[in-house]
Amino acid sequence: ARQKAEALAGNHPGHLIIGSDQVAVLGEQVLGKPQTFERACEQLLACSGQQVCFLTGLALLNSATGQCQVDCIPFTVTLRELSREQVERYVAAEQPLDCAGSFKAEGLGVSLFQSTHGCDATSLIGLPLIRLVDMLTKEGVVIP
Repeated sequence: ARQKAEALAGNHPGHLIIGSDQVAVLGEQVLGKPQTFERACEQLLACSGQQVCFLTGLALLNSATGQCQVDCIPFTVTLRELSREQVERYVAAEQPLDCAGSFKAEGLGVSLFQSTHGCDATSLIGLPLIRLVDMLTKEGVVIP
């Protein structure tokens, strides 16, 4: 997240730059973006009935001062027991091939969930807005 924000700093002096990045973790295994239909199905079947922890890195860089606030926001999803047919229908319908964990929580992916746990549900879609508001407030941005 910090590297993403810093990569833009040179082209945007005097700005607040937001960087965010996310990984999904099943047990000790980091689940990358699947990139293919088959890999997405494999990931979801491995996650069936399991808890998956999403770690979302967030950075707010003030390119004028060089100050950067950084945090990692965890959010846990427990998936339902899923059949191969359910998984294949889901992946075909939503094509979550560029998504950590192989689903889009803002779409049909929520139908795969049994439960969720965390302090900021927006972190699941890749941008933890509650924590971002805290960071922006610290930079003097008035919200709302």
